[in-house]
Amino acid sequence: MGHRILVLNPGGGSTKVAFYEDSKAAYEDKIRHPADDLFKFASTLDQLDYRSAAIDSLLVSWGVDKKSLSAAVGRGGPFKPLISGTYRVNERMLSDIREGRVAADHPSNLGALLAHEIASPLGIPAFIVDPVSVDEFIPESRISGMPEIERRSLSHALNMKMVGRKAAAQLGKPYKKLNLVIAHLGTGISIGAHRKGRQIDVNNANDGGPFSPQRTGYLPVTQLIKFCFSGSYDYDTMRKKITKQGGLLAYLGSDDITPLYRKAEAGDEKVALVLRAMIQQIAKELAAQSAVLSGEVDAIVLTGGMAHEPRLIEAIKRKVSFITPNILVFPGEDELEALALGALRVLTGEEEAMTYE
Repeated sequence: MGHRILVLNPGGGSTKVAFYEDSKAAYEDKIRHPADDLFKFASTLDQLDYRSAAIDSLLVSWGVDKKSLSAAVGRGGPFKPLISGTYRVNERMLSDIREGRVAADHPSNLGALLAHEIASPLGIPAFIVDPVSVDEFIPESRISGMPEIERRSLSHALNMKMVGRKAAAQLGKPYKKLNLVIAHLGTGISIGAHRKGRQIDVNNANDGGPFSPQRTGYLPVTQLIKFCFSGSYDYDTMRKKITKQGGLLAYLGSDDITPLYRKAEAGDEKVALVLRAMIQQIAKELAAQSAVLSGEVDAIVLTGGMAHEPRLIEAIKRKVSFITPNILVFPGEDELEALALGALRVLTGEEEAMTYE
């Protein structure tokens, strides 16, 4: 019968669910959670039973018997720094989530809890795969320029690691024998240097890198300080401006890349300028991460939601083709597949499960 894997990816207003038979998705859906429902809960963790019941209802509609499952796997949250891999959900992980020993109160923290809720009564394993806190930095990458502040490894690691393996398969070499620069182009942008299977440097999309559809990326620091101390903004307001209301949204009132390209092609000069600026910043960060690899780059890999827009991709290619002729594109961010394949590698013995300590 093969391995039957339930995959769970909780997000801000939805929970994505998939049922995999080995490497193939038999069912896949998104459970949308109305804002009015979520507002009833004091914290994200309080949503556990609510989301669990919705998942149970979906499985019933699919005709999937939970007793047939081989494993459950959930998205990993902003935990403490972890090496890349598939982790078995254990009591230490659950305790850290429940007691708030995580970097942020984020819906992804529910991934491990939901997987455990389903797996534990069945006596099957629960996993997480490549959480956002995957940290494989070399020492040089941690130095910020200010001793009181250390650069942190927080990125779209789940999707980036998966497309790294896909790129390796396309190039005919193991991921662990390649040097890749991988860019996740989404509402936030993560661009990382992957050396022999390890992401040794990456921009934290909330702190820097290129500006993106919703995030500001790097900002002129002294001007930012002046802005923060103007008395017009509190901490929460500034954080939202930087991480949710910046970038394309701030300049153009939209974070949807394809309609913006249509406006630019129809003659909107402001839209065209801002898009060129974002492309320039993406290219600069790709070149910077190439320098981390001393210019020894086997391929540049572009992924994420914005990678569906061919005009953006072609513009980036023109800017960075001098680094390497191998520029591979894997549009989208199929985190459900990445989670399923991570669990499958452990179930088939290809990899050993990591221990969360």
